[in-house]
Amino acid sequence: MERDLISHIAHDDHPIASPISEAHIDRLLTRARLPKGARILDLGCGGAQWTLRALALYPDATADGVDISAHALASAAEAAEEGRVADRIRLHQASATEFTGDDGPYDLVFCAGATHAFGGLVPTMEAIARHLRPGGLALVGEGFWERTPTPEALALVDDPDDYADLAGTVARAESAGYVTVYAHTSELGEWDDYEWSWTGTLLRWAEENPGPDGTAAREAALDHRDMWLKGYRGVLGFVSLLLRRTR
Repeated sequence: MERDLISHIAHDDHPIASPISEAHIDRLLTRARLPKGARILDLGCGGAQWTLRALALYPDATADGVDISAHALASAAEAAEEGRVADRIRLHQASATEFTGDDGPYDLVFCAGATHAFGGLVPTMEAIARHLRPGGLALVGEGFWERTPTPEALALVDDPDDYADLAGTVARAESAGYVTVYAHTSELGEWDDYEWSWTGTLLRWAEENPGPDGTAAREAALDHRDMWLKGYRGVLGFVSLLLRRTR
């Protein structure tokens, strides 16, 4: 069973593909104070939930969403229709690292939980800067070590230095020419809601779809749940940084 399809199914009950609530996304977006007619770019948009919230809050804004997943983009298109913003968002099936855009710089660029596509936080911020107007904003979601990582948590990452503590994460983001103007650190309850939704939705789907795909889905859910409960719960944090480009 394709990993992409497993992720698509797992996010059915929690379409925001990050451990954060709609209320806190709205707070971040309100603090952005986007100008009239703002242009938004979402790199690695998935189901484009962050951008759809922005379009709801800023009724004269337009957006581009970029992702390699056909499943995720189909969900984004459906959600845009339901939210009556389909005429204000263009969806592109492409690599976030290769997307160039053709209509000039953006006022806000999202990259929530997709910095791995660029090879880490600093190269992500450098890539975002190429899309931003001077003084434009980036809203980036990134993991960080909430406390000293346990051996179990370290075993789940390729390189422990991929993550820093919160202070180090902010420093990495700002080092590419930004200043942090607001942020939200996800609460444990937000993490739990996200993880129980991810694993539970997938397990329910597996029960309703017996056969090879159901077996693959069940194994993926249980493996993920073990990594979370026995590995990174309470150790790995998630911060959403609202940053202003300074150069």
